[in-house]
Amino acid sequence: MNQKSGKTTLYEEHKKLGAKMFSFAGWEMPLQYSSVKEEHLTVRNKAGLFDVSHMGQVFISGKDALDFLQNLVPRDLSGLREGKALYSLLVNDNGGIIDDLIIYRLPDSESCRKFLLIVNASRIEEDLNRLLLFKNNFEVNIDNKSDELSMIAVQGPSSAEVAEALGLNKDDQPARFSLKQTELNGYDILIARTGYTGEDGFEIIVKNEDAPGLWQEILNRGESLGIKPVGYAARDTLRLEASLPLYGQDLTEDTTPVEAALCWAVSKDKKENYSGKEIILNQMTTKKVDRKLIGFKMLDKSVPRHNYEIYVDNQTAGQVTSGGFSPCINTGIGLGYINTQKPFSEGTKIDIMIRGKLHPAEIIKKPFYSRK
Repeated sequence: MNQKSGKTTLYEEHKKLGAKMFSFAGWEMPLQYSSVKEEHLTVRNKAGLFDVSHMGQVFISGKDALDFLQNLVPRDLSGLREGKALYSLLVNDNGGIIDDLIIYRLPDSESCRKFLLIVNASRIEEDLNRLLLFKNNFEVNIDNKSDELSMIAVQGPSSAEVAEALGLNKDDQPARFSLKQTELNGYDILIARTGYTGEDGFEIIVKNEDAPGLWQEILNRGESLGIKPVGYAARDTLRLEASLPLYGQDLTEDTTPVEAALCWAVSKDKKENYSGKEIILNQMTTKKVDRKLIGFKMLDKSVPRHNYEIYVDNQTAGQVTSGGFSPCINTGIGLGYINTQKPFSEGTKIDIMIRGKLHPAEIIKKPFYSRK
């Protein structure tokens, strides 16, 4: 990746395909190639191809690698087996979320534990600063490979067939939330069965110089299976339908895992004293927080957007953090923080202020969409 220009190694591939580009987290990324709805439904019904090379890849290794990470994240990693992955959070002293990330355990080497952290593009520097702050207490190596590696995602119900068309038999494909190091059409890759769309799929890590060739291979061999390139507009509507939070909107350093409804990503019985542990566990035990992340759908044809105000009984009660139109539900949906002074449950009627007028909405169960 060329950080100075803010262009991934697939930039020219996007231009060839006629993508409309936009700036995201300092990167020039494809917003859309065709219509957002068409790309969204392609992922829901067949398979979509994404450039996610802006994401960060940080390798953690050494004798104390496990202990190091155990003292940084609220989720217990002690039972994480080789080749497996889990979703976790990097938190600050106040329990606020510095970043949300996927942690993969790589195969051990000479009794040396190895992990891979996939971090948000906008948080690479902050994450590294946090890791380095604690490094002196542990025998550990921190290797940021974000500039050397690209990431390509294949997402959708036909993803396994696309991988098979590329020569990766189903028996050789990683299981859900698992990772394998293998060769694909002559390219050395790390392939994980993870994603950000609510669908089955893979995220493939490859050397920068191999990314354009692999991208073309996937498009060519997956053409008969209906695969198409998908931009970030559809990626956002897909992740919103699946109620997957976006860092910088739904998650910030001022929101705790409990407020963000991510208690499932916190291990209650973990012995290590990671930052913010007392605050987070106290919130979980007492269930006392000033605000909570909820999901809602509009009851008219309006569409909610980021930063719109949420009203209850004609009183300001919170703010929308993510909003948009759902092609699958065929209505406006959103995530937002709402104060907890009153008990809010599924079915509670709320209003969203849109251009000076209140529009009716209803709190509903998350996720909004699930293939199950």
